Amino acid sequence: MLTEPIQAVAARTRKRVCEVAWFDDLCGGDTAFLGTLDPDRRSNYAHCADIMKTADRMGFENILLPTSYIVGQEVIPFAGAMASQVTNISMLAAIRTGEIHPPMLARHIATLDHLLQGRLTINIINSDLPGLKEDHEFRYKRCEEVIQILKQAWTQDRIEFDGEVYGKISMKADPVKPYQQNGGPLLYFGGISPGSKEICAKYCDVFLMWPEPEANIYETMQNMSQRAANHGRTIDFGLRIHVIVRETEEEAKAYTKTLMSKFDAAVGEQLKNRTQDSQSAGVLRQNEIRANADSDDFVEPMLWMGIGRARSGCGGALVGTPAQIIEKLNRYMDMGIRSFILSGYPLIEECELFGKHVLPHLPNIKLSVEQGRTPATTPVTPLTTGELHI
Repeated sequence: MLTEPIQAVAARTRKRVCEVAWFDDLCGGDTAFLGTLDPDRRSNYAHCADIMKTADRMGFENILLPTSYIVGQEVIPFAGAMASQVTNISMLAAIRTGEIHPPMLARHIATLDHLLQGRLTINIINSDLPGLKEDHEFRYKRCEEVIQILKQAWTQDRIEFDGEVYGKISMKADPVKPYQQNGGPLLYFGGISPGSKEICAKYCDVFLMWPEPEANIYETMQNMSQRAANHGRTIDFGLRIHVIVRETEEEAKAYTKTLMSKFDAAVGEQLKNRTQDSQSAGVLRQNEIRANADSDDFVEPMLWMGIGRARSGCGGALVGTPAQIIEKLNRYMDMGIRSFILSGYPLIEECELFGKHVLPHLPNIKLSVEQGRTPATTPVTPLTTGELHI
């Protein structure tokens, strides 16, 4: 645990606020018991729609739509189908760079941004394309070029680009103008390799972290803040983490055992390894942290790493009473974190519990509004009232 007082790391959003997001199960992992596949909560359209509608109703300001190659929902078509069915919540759409030709990706995103009237954020994913094992330096270059092209598309009259991966691109940007202003949708990015950190520091808006002890998170934030400063920029920080909130601490800790009550290590390993990121640097780091946990998988008060036994990606949860969870999230805000992407098992039931007992006590905002991206009134774009050009 960090010692008091905590000195906030320099971040773009100076106000002590946070964007509180939930997680939608587009990647087939929702369950009442970790390490099991739950046919009653499969990742079909109806269930994923119910999760998003619940999060919207409970007051969450954003929701992560993950990308994967597992039975479930594909991000962009699912987001488009849901755009007219939610009233306030934004969507954090995970986009794996390289899957779609960048100018057309810009058009996909611009279309979705208009459907959502600016309630769109993008989670940039830099990983191997499904079925391929790619050179990591090539992936960094491809990711960087995609982001450069998107930024040109959203901020310039023309895309004029010449790169190692995508070659020379020269075209008008009218067809890809987004609803959001002042740079287009915010870009969220996570990754612990030096190459990933540099891409985020140079181009992106929110650096996403997975659960670690406070001191580790604080050190990472300081490092990333300095990296961004080296490029003349500031960035915000986000934390992707699970939550278990109950009336008493004993009930909350008991629920961790309930979640693991049907866990079989061999089956859990199979479920974990079916994902593309199961051997990524971030997942290996989560495994390393769990290796130093106590016999109940806690690595510090309230931080339980048992989830990582059954799934890749984010492997830890905050466990406690509403007051304890609120205090912990406030400590993270004191450090400079401005975005929380939360989830719990099962997703709908835990969304309602957190939304009822914790969410009303947090300074919950949209970062896209706070940073002037989502306009208060309809902007002038080629898809609204802007002049059309031949």
